[in-house]
Amino acid sequence: MIAVWQCQGVTMASSTGAVRQGSLRELNLAVVLRRIAAADHPPSRAALAAGTGLTRATVSAVVDDLIAGRLVVEAQPAPRAGAGRPARGLVLATDGPAGLGLEVNVDYLAACVVDLSGAVRHHLVRRADLRPVSPAAALDRLAALAAEARAAAVRDGLTLAGAALAVPGLVGDGGLVRLAPNLGWRDVDVPGLLAGHPLAEPVDGIPPLVVDNEANLAALGELHAGPPGSASFLHISGEIGIGAGIVLDGALYRGARGWSGEIGHLPVHPEGRPCRCGGQGCLERYAGQEAILAAAGLAGADLPADTAATRLADLARAGDPATRAALAEAGTALGVAVAGVVNLLDLDTVVLGGGYAPLAPWLTPPVVAEISQRVLTAAWAPVTVRPAALGAQSAAVGGAASVVRRIVDRPVGWLARTGRFPSPSSA
Repeated sequence: MIAVWQCQGVTMASSTGAVRQGSLRELNLAVVLRRIAAADHPPSRAALAAGTGLTRATVSAVVDDLIAGRLVVEAQPAPRAGAGRPARGLVLATDGPAGLGLEVNVDYLAACVVDLSGAVRHHLVRRADLRPVSPAAALDRLAALAAEARAAAVRDGLTLAGAALAVPGLVGDGGLVRLAPNLGWRDVDVPGLLAGHPLAEPVDGIPPLVVDNEANLAALGELHAGPPGSASFLHISGEIGIGAGIVLDGALYRGARGWSGEIGHLPVHPEGRPCRCGGQGCLERYAGQEAILAAAGLAGADLPADTAATRLADLARAGDPATRAALAEAGTALGVAVAGVVNLLDLDTVVLGGGYAPLAPWLTPPVVAEISQRVLTAAWAPVTVRPAALGAQSAAVGGAASVVRRIVDRPVGWLARTGRFPSPSSA
């Protein structure tokens, strides 16, 4: 997995404008750790001092704390031809804290463990049609899968420092799932139903469980794992439902109430097929997984979401005419919806994620064709359409990665747990 960490500035000051000693130390820990995380090559202590403006003594003390707290390790030095001992670079540790990413989708559950370096250590999937299952029963199954992932992490010497759960629906305050139409969920208190299942170890400043829309978590994962320079893009997750995460200038755009990105319910044929949401002609009725499978003659094939895209890709690669026609039709509908979003938000990149990632070779041409025809600025400002760097696992991986990014952004909470720093809550 490619891990791209973006270093951002931090300001920590007391109400009087003076920086307390504890706050200064906390700031230095965050600055140095972010610098190590964002570096293209393992930086030495001297390079960190030069890059941050901190003294060498301060950097040395900070690095010692980070190493003792299992956040950083020394890399093996590169061979050196000249005299003198080569400087040892620093990299993120792979045997300390980790994040747990969870996903509930219409026909599968997933659990993923990502270590501090951004590497996926475990990815577990259980296939099951969850539409006839109650939310409580579905989440009990998810908790069992999470326990398997947690046990695997412990065997690797990792400590899960938090969990993030991706759901295909609208998530309100406190993790309340207001509506997940393809699951049949309405006003489901997910944190409450999972309260009896320990998912991670308590760490100051890191919520034990964050519940978010799956497209949002996928977009956040892509923001940090995608090619450098991808600061504004539309990430589309294609499963049975279709969701979008909107990233503008390096930040996820959530909308006034946090419910942005429901691209699957944009009408592409206003008087068209009825949708589970109660509308007509919604995009997912033409470009969702079930619609593509039906058009390809595979409606009764009983293919779970995590295998359906692979099956479709295999058929398309073999030249199956029905599959290629189905993907062309879906790509055209998707392109119509995407063109409207691009016209509205002036985005330069569209990322095809989830089940769309393996189908990108066949979806991209019709999407690009619609963008070229319908986007006002397309002639002189072309839009890039590409598959997601995280592929079909983007929601669960993005969720797990969001946990470890919290540690990189604010390591003091983790260090307090290991005894290397006073607990922020007691300061």
